[in-house]
Amino acid sequence: MSKQELESIAQAMVAKGKGILAADESMGTIKRRFDSIKIESNENNRRAYREMLFTTKGIEEAISGVILFEETLRTKASDGTPFPELLSKKGIMPASKSTRGPSTFLFFPERLSLKD
Repeated sequence: MSKQELESIAQAMVAKGKGILAADESMGTIKRRFDSIKIESNENNRRAYREMLFTTKGIEEAISGVILFEETLRTKASDGTPFPELLSKKGIMPASKSTRGPSTFLFFPERLSLKD
């Protein structure tokens, strides 16, 4: 990635009036969140919760990027669209927090990530 590309991404991420959504809850964290409202933490409920967040009307007007948990990178919305692609179509940059060395995104090989 060139310096110019990196600068362009950084500027888009901090666009005026927009923020970054940290939707990278680990399995333990999301289980505690669901337990508190008496919802079973299973794959379908986690998908439905994240889909509700990512398909909120007008989300792209307030969110420039979303930090995703590893499971979410591979999860598809109910219409079959992978979550990273769904976000990208709205102009929202999907990202992953990670620390295990360089890797690429599953659906966006041109984007670099670091693995846990």
